[in-house]
Amino acid sequence: MIRSLKGPVTPSFILVVAPCTAIAAESGSTLNLTDHWIGFVALFVFVAAYALVIVEEFTHLRKSKPVMLGAGIIWAIIAYQYSSSAMPQAAEEAVREFLVEFAELFLFLLAAMTYVNAMSERRIFDALRSWLVSRGYGYRQLFWVTGTISFFLSPFIDNLTTSLVMCAVVLAVGKDSPRFVSIGCVNIVVAANAGGAFSPFGDITTLMVWQRGFVEFQSFFALFIPSAVNYLVPATIMTWAIPGDRPNIVDNSVAMKRGAKTIVFLFACTIATAVSFRSLLHLPPFLGMVTGLAYLKFFGYYLRRTHVPVRSDTGDYGELGDVRAFDSYREVARAEWDTLLFFFGVIMCVGGLSFIGYMELVAIYAYGELGPTVANILVGIISAVVDNIPVMVAVLQMNPDMDLLQWLLVTLTAGVGGSLLSVGSAAGVALMGQARGIYTFFSHLKWTPVIAVGYAFSIWVHLLVNNHLEGVLPG
Repeated sequence: MIRSLKGPVTPSFILVVAPCTAIAAESGSTLNLTDHWIGFVALFVFVAAYALVIVEEFTHLRKSKPVMLGAGIIWAIIAYQYSSSAMPQAAEEAVREFLVEFAELFLFLLAAMTYVNAMSERRIFDALRSWLVSRGYGYRQLFWVTGTISFFLSPFIDNLTTSLVMCAVVLAVGKDSPRFVSIGCVNIVVAANAGGAFSPFGDITTLMVWQRGFVEFQSFFALFIPSAVNYLVPATIMTWAIPGDRPNIVDNSVAMKRGAKTIVFLFACTIATAVSFRSLLHLPPFLGMVTGLAYLKFFGYYLRRTHVPVRSDTGDYGELGDVRAFDSYREVARAEWDTLLFFFGVIMCVGGLSFIGYMELVAIYAYGELGPTVANILVGIISAVVDNIPVMVAVLQMNPDMDLLQWLLVTLTAGVGGSLLSVGSAAGVALMGQARGIYTFFSHLKWTPVIAVGYAFSIWVHLLVNNHLEGVLPG
């Protein structure tokens, strides 16, 4: 990979339209296809596939489908060229290497998603929402409460799940105030993305950086202050636009199901296991997460064996049991398979472009010409348009020679840059669907200048408070 270049990371759009020889360069058995018709067709296929991803909201075509098809086409034409050049094994070996990268991410996320689904099924999030609604807070208090909880919850259950839970609270208490709902959703997206930036569990991009070993688990917490600034600056400005009155609240208390608190405890143990596997045993974090998933499986077995049905059609959940027994495999089936397969398509597509040579040119320009700081800032800006996942995948494929200060910077910008636009993060896209017609692209765009101020300040604060990390080797 490109460890000899000095300098930054490049933005995602450029990341997809320039060259790198990543895997093959190391073996010396690859072809430079950047000026070949194979390279041009691969670029066209990826751009076309990702264009369909971007317009998913309008076409209702699941985002995994075009990138999976694109990945197949890209690698098929690469393999055709290599077979014609008497090097049939080179493409196969590259595909297997990228598959290992996806498999680690897949197993990690599958375990995390299963835990989140289990907590949802045990009504933990419903109980949290009910508790918040029943507090009797005013709109401005709710604005800060939902934002603060989003900031501190997303590092554990990811920014998407956090946003959906908090948006449900905002919709419940703000049904008579669309203005509050609109601004509250913007606040939640910014807070959840900012909170997810200082934890490997908060965002896919931070998870990928951690799993690749560029930033150790404890090092992510150096981003806490910059992330807090990223949230607090726009929130402080937006709070003056929040209505000063109180909503009319109907208190509908929700009780958690049996075993809910134990599942939360087991999830914490699973996180500790994953961190320990990485830090103490030098094993991949996904192995710790899958081991932790076994904790849930065994506890699920206990819940099934001790299940006492509730003889009621009212949906009442009592201490004795539940209407339906807990089934951990049902929670596995409820995982976001579209998202998981989307990651497969993106990793394989960008991997194909990298194998062709389209990441190396980007790396040479970004790291050699722009410098790491400028390039990493651009990564965040581009991720607001293209999405941070392919951006970070491309950065990791380029594998630039950066110190810990710069790896943390690109982690920060890729995580919070998506807040600039509603379509820039999974949290924003999800809330546009959940609060349809109230929280929209343009209602978010109205606050983009304010969010951009927070983005700029967070970068400045990071470079200021973490300057002692300059020159420190990653990992």
